[in-house]
Amino acid sequence: MDTTQKLTILAASAKYDVSCASSGSRRRGSPSGIGSSAVAGCCHSWSEDGRCVSLLKILFSNVCIYDCAFCVNRRSNDIPRATFTVDEVAELTLEFYKRNYVEGLFLSSGVWRSPDDTMECLTRVAETLRYRHRFNGYIHLKAIPGADAKLIRRAGLVADRLSVNIELPSEKSLRLLAPDKSRQAIFNPMRQIGDGIVENRAERKKSRKAPFFAPAGQSSQLVIGATPESDLQILHLSESLYHRFGLKRIYYSAYVPVNEDRRLPALGQPPALREHRLYQADWLMRYYGFRSGEIVTPAQPDLDQHFDPKTAWALRNPAFFPVEIQTAEHETLLRVPGIGLTSAQRIIAARRHARLSLEDLRRIGVVLKRARFFITCAGRYAAEAEFGQAPEVLRRQLLAGSRRAADSRQLSLFG
Repeated sequence: MDTTQKLTILAASAKYDVSCASSGSRRRGSPSGIGSSAVAGCCHSWSEDGRCVSLLKILFSNVCIYDCAFCVNRRSNDIPRATFTVDEVAELTLEFYKRNYVEGLFLSSGVWRSPDDTMECLTRVAETLRYRHRFNGYIHLKAIPGADAKLIRRAGLVADRLSVNIELPSEKSLRLLAPDKSRQAIFNPMRQIGDGIVENRAERKKSRKAPFFAPAGQSSQLVIGATPESDLQILHLSESLYHRFGLKRIYYSAYVPVNEDRRLPALGQPPALREHRLYQADWLMRYYGFRSGEIVTPAQPDLDQHFDPKTAWALRNPAFFPVEIQTAEHETLLRVPGIGLTSAQRIIAARRHARLSLEDLRRIGVVLKRARFFITCAGRYAAEAEFGQAPEVLRRQLLAGSRRAADSRQLSLFG
């Protein structure tokens, strides 16, 4: 099998792993080297300077000794198998980079002989690129659960980001669908990477010559919909992972039925809307100061499918509103549906000089079709009726506004 045939197989095998992103890396180029990850991004995503960029996203091997029920590369599947050599992956990365197809590499793998053998190969690819070819582009490596701690350490010294996929939200689900894996084996490298990043930051403060260790942090991935856990359980787990291991990002992957297995649910299509709502809730936890227990509750353990999580929270907490735009603190503004991080900062800056009108808010970037139900401007309620409508009435008005906006967008597509 030649390299092109391997690439066809192993690029297709990698498409279900969504946990790749490169924001946060600061590895600079040099006159004697190749590439730079200072502005590199992830596959079909945005870099820090606003560009859409790509990584070469492949598996080292889709041969796997494990038999996870939800995975297309599981041991029992009769699919074409391939395994790269270290030099093949390095050469592919360099050739794709020189042709301006990619700005870096995302490399994962099936566990093809043992966790140590697999991790050794992934690490050697990155070391070959860094040390032999002086490649300064972005590299994201998958840390293999069960691999020796020394291999994880070596990987962190040459990769910009490491990730360990937790895969499923509970130990019970892991035992059912991925019996070859254990929660402890997944958490051990997460903990090691998190500790290594903290230690490296301290070392870098003492000496700028200290080598980087995973400067873009670590991430993880959860498969959504393959098991019966609620959104409450998933968001509690995510919140715990952010606090315990300092993860940069958790990715939620809607379960795609790729295998026939009685242990798996019979879904007609992937739960894409649920995945979207979980990303929105995750954003609220990371940037807006929300706790998972505010977004979902034991009484309502799943996210609202009709409204984004912030609007759903606002409808459950009418006593918090209306918020006065002219005086509300930054943290309070962030709780208002339709006001984002940038628009909240603009409101704070603009109201120092003048009272703000609804038109001012629209120019600032506030989404008034939602925000107007939850704010006052200089004491005047921004929506048509007085504040204090029954939650079900407000819910119907918001739903009607969303449908009108959707109909308008659809009509505009067809002239």
